[in-house]
Amino acid sequence: MKNPWVIIGIIVVILFGGSFWYAGSTAENNNEGITFEPHVKGNPDASVVLVEYSDFQCPACATFQPVLADVLDQFGDSIRFEYKHFPLPIHPLAEPAARAAEAAGQQGKFFEFHDVLFANQLSWSNSVNPAIPFVQYADELGLDVDTFKRHYNASLIRDRVREDLAEARQLELTGTPTFFLNGEKMVISTYEDFVNQIASAINPEAAAEASSTPAVEFGI
Repeated sequence: MKNPWVIIGIIVVILFGGSFWYAGSTAENNNEGITFEPHVKGNPDASVVLVEYSDFQCPACATFQPVLADVLDQFGDSIRFEYKHFPLPIHPLAEPAARAAEAAGQQGKFFEFHDVLFANQLSWSNSVNPAIPFVQYADELGLDVDTFKRHYNASLIRDRVREDLAEARQLELTGTPTFFLNGEKMVISTYEDFVNQIASAINPEAAAEASSTPAVEFGI
């Protein structure tokens, strides 16, 4: 039989670890100062609109990021790109990761945190306690860590993620990443096809000059 003091010590560690995100906060304090704007890159006033529904724990979403970055490099002045959350049930850490990105967004670093999450997906998605790498990323990005923790637990942040999720379900989406181009769901066969569709939406004549990205099969 284990020493009862050892058991008590383990319980204390668990309790203090569990309170890592919650110490000194209330629901009202957590929501204080929170405002929301769409997560947009490129030209916010562009007539060509690309919307992505994505999941931070989705391997296909992470694989797609370099292609999306190339698209924004090529066509950023001509398209409005908007990111929306679609944390899938099969990815238990996708929703916490989305909340962490939203918390970073409250300090103007949503896409910076977005990039870090995808770049380090294998690391944090296999972590016993993802709160530890999330705080590390926040610190490395120069965020106020206490504010980051508080916003992570805010009910408004949870609601923001749930609103995107509800929208994705209303659209009857089933996988990630899913893209909409000018309101139409994209059917994508290859990465090159993805780039060419966007180029054609901007200018039909631009399709021939689209990126020469290798034609890798697109998977979900």
